[in-house]
Amino acid sequence: MAERLALTLSPLPSQSSPAMASLFGTHAAASSRIVPNTSAAAPSTRLSFSSSSSSSSSSSTSLASLRFLRSSPPVSHLFLNSKKRLLVVPLVSKRGLSAAVTPKCAASDPDQLKGAREDIKAILKANFCHPILVRLGWHDAGTYNKNIQEWPQRGGANGSLRFEIELKHAANAGLVNALKLIQPIKDKYPGVTYADLFQLASATAIEDAGGPKIPMKYGRVDVTTPTDCPEEGRLPDAGPPSPADHLREVFYRMGLSDKEIVALSGAHTLGRSRPERSGWGKSETKYTKDGPGAPGGQSWTVQWLKFDNSYFKDIKQRRDEDLLVLPTDAVLFEDPSFKVYAEKYAEDQEAFFKDYAEAHAKLSNLGAKFDPAEGIVINDGSSGSAPEKFVASKYSSGKRELSPSMKQKIRAEYEAFGGSPDKPLPTNYFLNIIIVVAVLAVLSSLVVN
Repeated sequence: MAERLALTLSPLPSQSSPAMASLFGTHAAASSRIVPNTSAAAPSTRLSFSSSSSSSSSSSTSLASLRFLRSSPPVSHLFLNSKKRLLVVPLVSKRGLSAAVTPKCAASDPDQLKGAREDIKAILKANFCHPILVRLGWHDAGTYNKNIQEWPQRGGANGSLRFEIELKHAANAGLVNALKLIQPIKDKYPGVTYADLFQLASATAIEDAGGPKIPMKYGRVDVTTPTDCPEEGRLPDAGPPSPADHLREVFYRMGLSDKEIVALSGAHTLGRSRPERSGWGKSETKYTKDGPGAPGGQSWTVQWLKFDNSYFKDIKQRRDEDLLVLPTDAVLFEDPSFKVYAEKYAEDQEAFFKDYAEAHAKLSNLGAKFDPAEGIVINDGSSGSAPEKFVASKYSSGKRELSPSMKQKIRAEYEAFGGSPDKPLPTNYFLNIIIVVAVLAVLSSLVVN
């Protein structure tokens, strides 16, 4: 959304104040508990959404790997807070976070994708970093230009965001912290590409925050060098003179529709904005003064760590001065085309979840090159697996317990005859069959005679 969801990571004890990073947009102030904030300059005029996420420092983080951030322009963020420790991993090289560990395989390994997803869930549970991981996936995919056919020049979900040259784009300030969070997962699962990992983290974060399950596919190929990074300026600005026109200019370039613009804007239900970083919002409200994580900032919703349709309800009502409404938020209920969908989502969360899931999946595929071409689908372990086979010998002795699914199957078979495992059948079904067969045999014999 034009106004980027922004997250902030709280500063290290020995560093300056926390930075903020936008979830889908450009200029905003950037700092974190991991990355020192040396650019607490004047607030940017770019729109961003922010929420803070606490973290702890690691003495192993090299100054050289963070040097490029010291000259980054201010950016606001949507990072979530946590009182627990963040995982900190130093950058690998001056060229980018991952130049030395980019997997040689083109496609990701399905089993490693599943393992990575479980590790992402563990990080989310420990650090409450949902918004920054959503933003990571969005910013890697959001550079797509449908008017450029060549890969990777067209931009999109290709893993280029890991390189320093793209990380230094104003819109991406602070995203190095998201990379540090998931780098241990990349090291553990080298058979997963960065492009897939970014999108896997983003979709998993939405679902874990209470949002819909995103119909994802994987197998994205990574770009290999910093020269493959897109030029700066493809991500949305915030607070433009004409918010509706700007939203359409940017998202139409990606091939997205008005419905998808509004649906994706709904992700701004997560996070908060800090005026000292982005120039937007209050320094503190009754909803943010106690954190979690570093307190302060102004949120768009009361429960700003929960993914639901509150964003649309609160913008429409505008009854609470402690909730933030930016120009690019308000325009959703002012522009005739946008308003149709915004009104619908405010009233119907199920419809919002459905449209959001489809829009998020589409965004995550923009510009990607898949290997195999049809992509890879990973299930959640509960669906798509082979049904349990009943083997009588396994249960003929001992105290082997039937699985819930097998119990349900047996119960269904009993109930088909009018009974259940809890009570005997009303009649002896098998004896009746024997009697019927005997009677038929007798009648057949009489007829023949």
